[in-house]
Amino acid sequence: MAAPGVEARALFAEGVRAVLGGWAALQLAVAQGFGGPQGPEKAAWLSSALLDFFTQNADLEQEEVEDFLAEVMDNEFDTVVEDGSLQQVGSQYGPVWTSMEHIDQSGLSAHLLPPSTSQSHTRRPSAPPDPSQSIPVHPSPLPSPSQSIWVSPPYPQTH
Repeated sequence: MAAPGVEARALFAEGVRAVLGGWAALQLAVAQGFGGPQGPEKAAWLSSALLDFFTQNADLEQEEVEDFLAEVMDNEFDTVVEDGSLQQVGSQYGPVWTSMEHIDQSGLSAHLLPPSTSQSHTRRPSAPPDPSQSIPVHPSPLPSPSQSIWVSPPYPQTH
């Protein structure tokens, strides 16, 4: 499968940042400092790393995306995500990536971007996003009791 064009890749990158920016487990890990003082930078890196992961690996399965996200959360944020959100987040990327070659750009925009307030045009980036662009980190409401997030505390280093 050929990689999508520059505009499609930019839209996919924007979608990646939007989904990760709303992922409660990542937000919590950054807000609580589980990634250390570089937590926000690690979150921004994750969006570009995930985009590269899709670009460099053909025909990814959802489980592979989930495993990638779980590994990053464990290695970079000392966080074990057990609330089912890995499956939710992982399932959002694969179908869009796979169909990017077959959807026209306006259709892709409709899949990845929220509807604009103006019916007259669709917002599109003029250039690929800057990889150093950060993911917005904002407080999110606490999960319901049925969707609790369990985060492992950082373990002390033993030498």
